[in-house]
Amino acid sequence: MTERARAQIDLDALRANVGVLHEAAPTAALLAVVKADAYGHGLVECSKAAVSAGASYLGVALAQEAIALRQASITTPILAWLLQTDSVDEWVELVLADVEVSVSSVRGLRKAIEAATQTGTTARIHLKVDTGMGRAGASLQAWEGLLRDSAQAVAEQSIEVVGVWTHLAFADQPENPIVEHQLEVFNQALGQAESLGIKPALRHVANSAATFKTPKAHFDMVRPGIAVYGLSPGVGVGTSQELGIRPVMTFSANVIQVKELPAGHGVSYGHEYVTTTDTSVALLPVGYADGVPLAGSNVGPIFIGSRARTIAGRVCMDQVVVDIGTDQVVEGDEAIFFGPGDSGEPTADDWASAANTIGYEIVTRIGPRVPRIFSGGGT
Repeated sequence: MTERARAQIDLDALRANVGVLHEAAPTAALLAVVKADAYGHGLVECSKAAVSAGASYLGVALAQEAIALRQASITTPILAWLLQTDSVDEWVELVLADVEVSVSSVRGLRKAIEAATQTGTTARIHLKVDTGMGRAGASLQAWEGLLRDSAQAVAEQSIEVVGVWTHLAFADQPENPIVEHQLEVFNQALGQAESLGIKPALRHVANSAATFKTPKAHFDMVRPGIAVYGLSPGVGVGTSQELGIRPVMTFSANVIQVKELPAGHGVSYGHEYVTTTDTSVALLPVGYADGVPLAGSNVGPIFIGSRARTIAGRVCMDQVVVDIGTDQVVEGDEAIFFGPGDSGEPTADDWASAANTIGYEIVTRIGPRVPRIFSGGGT
């Protein structure tokens, strides 16, 4: 069956990006974040490529992501940080699979202890402190209590505190004073842990942006995510080209119909685009069900017929239309939505700008109807 669309994944580019990130934080271990199907790029294949390039840890959000990696025979240490604390069975499965889990509360700690008791296996955890993000992590008021209970569990050999960590709210704005404040709070939290006998092997804070721009946040390990896939973590950090990383995904589709329309003819729902001259249009068989943002209506960039164009009219569930004028485009030609930009095609960051979002969303929303095609050697 002919593919109507595809997401080509350049694993060589991913490996090179991991190398660039290593150079940015040469004294720290590197955890490659592969949550959300490796940001839409393919969980197992990208994880293997990242490990082959030197990543010593993999990071996921969900338990099932960690288990999928273990089922793929990946033995690299894994940290999972978004666990349903009511599910002891989930904890048990992760402990037996030798997956390290983030703990932000005494309630979560108790589930880890219960899982360790049931399995007879020490649960390996990372304690997370909220230093100002206001999201996951123990509040400063609850931190000491979590540390005391953790120290007792360590003494009883039911848990091992492998790491202590936090997350920066303004890493993409490295000059923002809140970055410095969060690092100060984190160091205080580490001091409290040490005073209670908790001395983790891994202290980690830095995401992609901080890996590049905030060396004092490197500690023992950095946790890059979006930069592994070659996209910029933010305007304040620099473009992909400036950072020396290369986009990994190229998303494209084949033209399935070309037809002529007269001047004054409306295109797609609501006729939000109307032709100004006699022209030809090309139909592409992808839409918002495949991850093309509805916000890309009339503004989303497309590279087709050796030039950049814009979606004509509203993005539909399965289709978009492109006004190709008098250019020679035929059915079967490839239209590139985004890629590395080598031939003038848009990048995912260009799409993010057009759709008023971020590059993270553009790549992670490419849906399961679009096959991933991997290049760049074995994984």
